Amino acid sequence: MAVTLSPYHLGKARELYNIFNVFNALSWSFLVGNIITLFAMRLHASSTYIGLINALLYVSFFFMPLGKLLTRRFRITRIFSLAWIGRALGMIPLLFVPYMVSRGDTDLAMKVVLLGVALFHIIRGIGMIGNNPVLSYLSSGPDRGSYMTQIQIINSAVGMFCGFFIALILGRDPPLYLYTIIMAIGVVCGVFSGILMKKIPEPPVEEPGKQVKFFKILQEAFSTDSLRQFIVILFLVALVSGVSRAFIIVYSREVFSQSDGMVSLYSVFGGLGVLLIGMLIKFLVDRIGAKPIFIVCVFTGLLGILPIVVIPTKLTENFSAVMVLFLSCLFFILNFGFLGSEGIAQTYFLALVPMELMLDMGILYFLVFGISGAGGSFLAGVLLDLLVDFNVPLISAFKILYGILIILTIAALSLQRKLVPLGALPFRGALEVIFSFRDLRAITLLDRLNKTRDSHEEEALLEALHSTPSKLALKGLLTRAKSPRLSIRMESLRAMEALNALDENAEKALVEDIIAHPFTTAYISARILGNHRVYSAIPVLRELASSEDYMLAGEAIIALAKLNDEAFRPQIEEIIRNTQNPRLKIMGVGAFGIYRSPHSLSVLVDILRAANPPHYLRDEVVLAMASILDVQSQFYPLLVRFLEDESLAPTLAMDEAEAALEFYRTAHHSWFHRKKSALTFSNAQAQAFLPGVGAFIKNSQGADLSRWILELPDGLAHPIAQSVLAEVILDDELNKYERLRLLIVHWGAHELRVWTNKLRK
Repeated sequence: MAVTLSPYHLGKARELYNIFNVFNALSWSFLVGNIITLFAMRLHASSTYIGLINALLYVSFFFMPLGKLLTRRFRITRIFSLAWIGRALGMIPLLFVPYMVSRGDTDLAMKVVLLGVALFHIIRGIGMIGNNPVLSYLSSGPDRGSYMTQIQIINSAVGMFCGFFIALILGRDPPLYLYTIIMAIGVVCGVFSGILMKKIPEPPVEEPGKQVKFFKILQEAFSTDSLRQFIVILFLVALVSGVSRAFIIVYSREVFSQSDGMVSLYSVFGGLGVLLIGMLIKFLVDRIGAKPIFIVCVFTGLLGILPIVVIPTKLTENFSAVMVLFLSCLFFILNFGFLGSEGIAQTYFLALVPMELMLDMGILYFLVFGISGAGGSFLAGVLLDLLVDFNVPLISAFKILYGILIILTIAALSLQRKLVPLGALPFRGALEVIFSFRDLRAITLLDRLNKTRDSHEEEALLEALHSTPSKLALKGLLTRAKSPRLSIRMESLRAMEALNALDENAEKALVEDIIAHPFTTAYISARILGNHRVYSAIPVLRELASSEDYMLAGEAIIALAKLNDEAFRPQIEEIIRNTQNPRLKIMGVGAFGIYRSPHSLSVLVDILRAANPPHYLRDEVVLAMASILDVQSQFYPLLVRFLEDESLAPTLAMDEAEAALEFYRTAHHSWFHRKKSALTFSNAQAQAFLPGVGAFIKNSQGADLSRWILELPDGLAHPIAQSVLAEVILDDELNKYERLRLLIVHWGAHELRVWTNKLRK
């Protein structure tokens, strides 16, 4: 069983590992970054030689199996540490190259450069056996992707600083000894980074009885569809990435005749690209997943290659601001796209592979990286030299090379669509997030929420998330919904309520909350379950409809109405009849309005018959009846007008009746002569509406209006609604409620209009 670090020790280990990466990045930039290519070109190296030097970077991966053998006798961090010290010391022979050149022994100098770079990468390859286990160990937890990208950001920021420093030092035509001074600094930084690695906690190793032979791992990898597919994509991406970035330096220097200092300056823009993609990945990876970011990075790299193929030749003929801008953008986009691809590919790989297979699968990962990078870099150099030997213009040779890389990149993109998502959002959904201000703001708020330790700030951030609903916030909100502080839980649930959709985990958590937290947050969870139509919660909501927590009971009743649980409606009617709690009665009344069942009209009328129902309850009852009668939206403004001045009730009622009859008469005259015989009875009944309303409103004599309602044509109003309202009109006890009388008149006017429209057709 793997041993995990406590939060305190994990934080200390990460802090130390971050410092290690600073000095590691300094050492890399000053020893074998772009500087080694510039150094070789100062010695007049050919494209094949440049390709060979860049291939050695990937050859290091072939020595990882040797490092694995050493893990049987030594700790992983010890191997890692000694290898990092050894690789830096292996570059010491290069410090004597200026002396060899000064003696005219350039061939020996070239061999020494090749030897030093080879030693650096071979020893590095042995130590890299610890890279994935250490990184995977320190990035454990929910912020795995974010922390891994943070390492990339550190390396990128340091690399950008180093590129700018090298550009200042080298200038246009630097002497060779300046290169050796920079490399000497790199050696010192490399040795110090190796010393720091000794202090990193040892990651868990495979138990002796559970070790699997590497070739069996290899067989398993190629027999698993998801791994085999990823390996092919990794091969293509690593090849294109290695070749495009390595030879862009040669391209800038040979095609555009740029100085070493200018090329180093362009590398600063490349470092800026890596830094920005690292920050973007860190911001998004834990929210949208690795797969869509992987695709976006490769596509961006493709956009970076295209200008090289289509650039007009005249742009290369003389130094200009356009040329500088072009090369700066080129370095930026290629590094942004392809180094971003390499970084996110490793994040995806670590999520794809089980921890117990990480050591061997890590070797396989880097072997694929090595084969593609080494083979691609060497063959690219050979291709360029061959094309030049056949008198192909240098710019055309580069267009051919990068044209081949475009084809390989398109192949990688077509394969990426089939990658296993590993919990990532669909590609379209990921793009929506990337280009959505609301989602990006939600991610920012979530990041701040994860870092805060102040409960009041938590509440403020959760309130902001409520105002910025995003599905990406759901996981973080579920965590906060378990907070020991009631206000935090309530704000989390409110923010969840604003979301458009819930997942299965959220639905389960809400059901658990309505059971476990009555009198606190349960009523909010019940409301959310109803609003989001969680039908699986119906059994629990039925049980809680009679809870002692009247707020929970009320929200459960409303939720059941929104879930259209018609079978439970009679029980809700019984609960509302028996309860004396005004709030529960109001919520039950609201539920009847949602159900819109005419069968509930009698229950609502009974509430009005009770002794002195409060005015706010009377208003809710009348509005619920209006919803059942399907006139709520038109009646609500009328009720508001009535409540402003209740003496206007007779006037408002007569206005409703007169307007409806006028509507009928206007329509009637247009088709009366064509349908006179068929409409004689209908016309007589329509004309009887206004006198019936007048007698009811002015003299409280409702017999005529009651009869008018009962004689409405079949198929117009629901029979139960007709029966209940006709009875209410004749009930003197109910007629004292002006709002109810106003509703009945309004409904009658509405039915007359509906009747008129049907007669038109």
